[in-house]
Amino acid sequence: NMQAFICFLISCNIGEICAIFFATLAGFPEPLTAMHLLWVNLVTDGPPATALGFNPPAPDLMEAPPRPSDEPIMTRWLLIRYCLTGLYVGVATIGVFAQYYMSQGIELSHLASWSQCGEFWQPGNGATCAELFQGPGRSLPQTLSLTTLVCMEMLKALSAVSVDNSLLRVGPQSNPWLLLGVSGPFLLHLFVLYSPNLGIPALADSFGIVPLTKADWVTVAAWALPILLVDEILKAVGRWLAQRDDPTKPTR
Repeated sequence: NMQAFICFLISCNIGEICAIFFATLAGFPEPLTAMHLLWVNLVTDGPPATALGFNPPAPDLMEAPPRPSDEPIMTRWLLIRYCLTGLYVGVATIGVFAQYYMSQGIELSHLASWSQCGEFWQPGNGATCAELFQGPGRSLPQTLSLTTLVCMEMLKALSAVSVDNSLLRVGPQSNPWLLLGVSGPFLLHLFVLYSPNLGIPALADSFGIVPLTKADWVTVAAWALPILLVDEILKAVGRWLAQRDDPTKPTR
């Protein structure tokens, strides 16, 4: 459980670092503000990570040989695995941000030189540079990035109910505290997201986000859901490596 707690937080933080680093490297506008990162780290990361401490024992625990007393919590493979997971989180956070601007007719090369908009290139569709890159114009793409990041981290937490076992074998329903730890922050995120519809527009304005449409949610799901597939593939590779190194370990 300590391993699941630590690895979940590490993979989430790697994803956030990758998102900011890749955006800076590419010259894109910032996909996440400091307020967004604070929201993610304090509200949407903490409860799921704490709930992972209540994960049930592995179903094959009594069949497995004792672990070496000097076995580290973070093995080399787990570090590689969570770096790869974090890499996808970063790419998806940037990807949904860039996809929005591309749907507005902005090429990636123009997005990388957004600060020169109006000087060296002009946006199409009758939009102005200020409408695309300043204030409210950046709110929707940043909302897409933030919501995609939140969804990926919630899905990652559900997948972390077992460090090695597939979700098909050990599902999140085996840890009711995890379901609560995921649903609570997600509902809180939805509350802030749709606070303008509830008559509290100042709440969403303080975060610089706007309500999403059904089409926006389809886009968020398209970028967020593959994190489950990525994690399942990496779990399968980890089980194969463990079985190869120690044939006495039970297959999972």
